[in-house]
Amino acid sequence: MSELDRKLFLGGRLKRLRHDLNLTQTRMAEDLGVSPSYLNHLERNQRPVTAQVLLKLASTYDLDMRSFTSEADPSGEADLAEVLSDPLFKDLHAPRREIADLVAASPTVAEAMLRLYRAYKERKVREVIDLSSAEILNEHSPADWTRDQVQSANNHFPDFDARGEALFEALGGDPHTLEAAAERRLQSEFGIGVRFMPASVMLIYQRRYDPHRRRLMLSETLAPSSRVFAIVYQLALSLYGAELNARVERAKAPDLASARLFKIALLNYLTAATLMPYGRFHDAAEACGYDLELLRAPFGVSFEQAAHRLTTLSQPGRRGVPFFMMRIDSAGNVSKRFAAGKFPFSRFGGACPRWNLHQAFQSPGRILTQVIETPASPSGERSRYFTLARTLDRGLRGWDGGAYSEQALGLGCELKYADKLVYAKGLDLSNPAAVETGPMCRLCERPNCRERAAPPVTKTLSVDEWIKSATAFPF
Repeated sequence: MSELDRKLFLGGRLKRLRHDLNLTQTRMAEDLGVSPSYLNHLERNQRPVTAQVLLKLASTYDLDMRSFTSEADPSGEADLAEVLSDPLFKDLHAPRREIADLVAASPTVAEAMLRLYRAYKERKVREVIDLSSAEILNEHSPADWTRDQVQSANNHFPDFDARGEALFEALGGDPHTLEAAAERRLQSEFGIGVRFMPASVMLIYQRRYDPHRRRLMLSETLAPSSRVFAIVYQLALSLYGAELNARVERAKAPDLASARLFKIALLNYLTAATLMPYGRFHDAAEACGYDLELLRAPFGVSFEQAAHRLTTLSQPGRRGVPFFMMRIDSAGNVSKRFAAGKFPFSRFGGACPRWNLHQAFQSPGRILTQVIETPASPSGERSRYFTLARTLDRGLRGWDGGAYSEQALGLGCELKYADKLVYAKGLDLSNPAAVETGPMCRLCERPNCRERAAPPVTKTLSVDEWIKSATAFPF
């Protein structure tokens, strides 16, 4: 049955869309050519969304109809399931169907629960750990808050894309001369000079700006892609600092650290939008089949910079493949998570060990591909994703006893988009071999997993001293 044939009760999503667009019911009703009372019935799930309304929504607000009408985003369900797995709620035994229904019908309420849970966890940290500094107690919250701000916009800021594209053209429109042009403009317009300093002077810093001497100091160990990024970053900050401050002010950050971290995230986005202007980058990505090595070359950027930019291609009428991205270290700690599309991984934990992102450390510099399949949704539907994994080149580093951590980056999209990727050539996309993965172990209900590190909180263990099974936590 097609999306237009079955009855669609999308009240929660419709209401969330209206709020995101800052529209009143009357205004949206006018846009859709329906009465405000009828729209109210749709938002309260008292009427199904008809094919005519759905098509009008898609044309008026440039919606991806498949995403809007599909099962609830698995990341939203996984986030809430993770919260409800806390021992505080264990006796409730919340069914997955109820969780899915809540996320679909009341996404704002689900988000409120996530925020409340995060505040609860931070309060527990205060009770368990005797630390006097509030800044230390909140060291995780600025990153969480900033990630939520970025993800609430689906990692896409069209005004900064436009700013970056204009700045790229103003600097000559040539990626190969961008660094020199940005350096000249810093000097001529702001009196800021650029100096390259020995690692022995820079110590732990890669980039440092001295406002008194008006000097941007860069470590000689920076790779070329990082060097031009640092110079354009400083230029963007000098040109648009007031605009960035206003954007951060409107976001109402809970503390100074969160505000500064969000400003840095926006600055990084603007810098990437200058180095890789949306139109050029999107067209180049489509033309080369999202071959990251071919894609990064004409823009002079790193593998990570190009991969990160791919997660931002959500411009209406010119969308790219909706990628998600995760960066981990060799211990599995997650330092980056971004998504333009569905993101099937744990919000508070790491990635499933069955995803070959972890195996990338065994083959440095090599791109590994894999089709992964996440657990079934309450409706019984399983989601499949095509993924890439590769270690990252961190540039020049001095000898430090060998005690440094490598990083690996995973990039993926829903399997239905894989035919656009050069990496999927020769793969039978109609029925590919898929590796079953899950969220963090304590939420994963997949049985007999040899990689399981913790029992699922939603299941009762079936332990027998007479039997040894594939996992230490049979259920």
